[in-house]
Amino acid sequence: MREYLLVLFVTAAVTYLLTSPVRKFAILAGAMPPVRARDVHREPTPRLGGIAMFGGLCAGLLVAAQLTHLGRLFIQSEDTKALLSGAGIMWILGVLDDKWGVDALVKLGGQMIAAGVMVWQGITVISIPVPGVGPVAVTPTQGMIISVTLVVVMVNAVNFIDGLDGLAAGMVCIAAGAFFLYSYRLWYGYGINDAAPAVLFSAVLIGMCLGFLPHNLHPARIFMGDSGSMMLGLMLAVAAISITGRVDPDLVTDQTGSQTATVHALVPTYIPLLLPLTVIALPLADLLLAVVRRTWAGKSPFAADKQHLHHRLLEVGHSHSRAVLIMYFWAALIAFGTVAFSITNTGRTVVLALAGLCLVGLVVLLMPRFRPHAPRAVQAFVPPRYRKEPGAAEPVAGAVAAAAEEVAEPVGAGEGRPVAAELSAADQELLGRLGTGATAVGSHAERNG
Repeated sequence: MREYLLVLFVTAAVTYLLTSPVRKFAILAGAMPPVRARDVHREPTPRLGGIAMFGGLCAGLLVAAQLTHLGRLFIQSEDTKALLSGAGIMWILGVLDDKWGVDALVKLGGQMIAAGVMVWQGITVISIPVPGVGPVAVTPTQGMIISVTLVVVMVNAVNFIDGLDGLAAGMVCIAAGAFFLYSYRLWYGYGINDAAPAVLFSAVLIGMCLGFLPHNLHPARIFMGDSGSMMLGLMLAVAAISITGRVDPDLVTDQTGSQTATVHALVPTYIPLLLPLTVIALPLADLLLAVVRRTWAGKSPFAADKQHLHHRLLEVGHSHSRAVLIMYFWAALIAFGTVAFSITNTGRTVVLALAGLCLVGLVVLLMPRFRPHAPRAVQAFVPPRYRKEPGAAEPVAGAVAAAAEEVAEPVGAGEGRPVAAELSAADQELLGRLGTGATAVGSHAERNG
């Protein structure tokens, strides 16, 4: 575990330190497209954040290659080399798209090429694990189709949710965290060495996201762009493929001594690729809804719009930060809930806990305008929008509104000032400090006359 944590921290540190220079480079290179109608941000923001992420990826793998135990993976498996090859192709494609723009079909072709290169180097689904039956082998062609499809789906799912500050990086970090716990348990708990590459890739992916998030949280100073989002989706897919089809349920049965316990422990891999799909359930749902919505409207599935899940949260009244946190909550609930169900022997407890958390999430989702106010003792440690006490500004706001109404409705044709006899002393004093603007209006009329 210590070596994985070291790789995670190195990846996060390098990504964090590289992001500021990359931001300056993106500004100088002109990778700051104008704000589009479907964008949520209001000012042009530099992209190319994927460059810093790719630097963190290389640094993390370089450190892992020098460690005692993780270094063996680079000798025993070709997965790391295949990952770098596919990530490099995807990263170059994303950089070109961030700077000059790439046609959707060309981008799709590049994604399939990157996936094909990794399949050619060995990252492919070899078999489908079926408890009680064992691994069911698939043909090379079937394995290639499954692997390429998974890569393309995950890449575009992550790319689709990259619409709010910090959303894509945070959700991928949550998904990678859940996948890290599951694959680490298979590797360390059951001694399945084929799960070790997935543990390493998940740790590196978590570090890339954690290092980039401080620069990408609202208001974002830099966007990851397609160079980052497509690479994150590819790495999540590689982690899934490297463990799916290589975990033999019979190996777990030897440890548990019970086929029933094995079935429960391998619930996420019961159906092929179930766990990888659950950890990106929200992005995948957004992707499917977008394809159906655009196709039904007679548009291209790649045509951009402003009807994604995060856009709908903003439309119902949630703030930018709250919409992101809601997406985080549901992603973590689905991903970690699936992992928890495979770990604990009390499935009923997990179901009840998930049901309670779902209820909490629905309440928050249906109360978009509710804004809690922190107690005075902790107001110094919370964002400013949570410090104001309810009703603190109501007297001032009421006085200003009353003054505005009096200014807008003079009582007599020959009078130039409003009547303030009905105002209280405090309101009259406030009105005197603010001024009604009548003097300025009169002087302006006299100068024009």
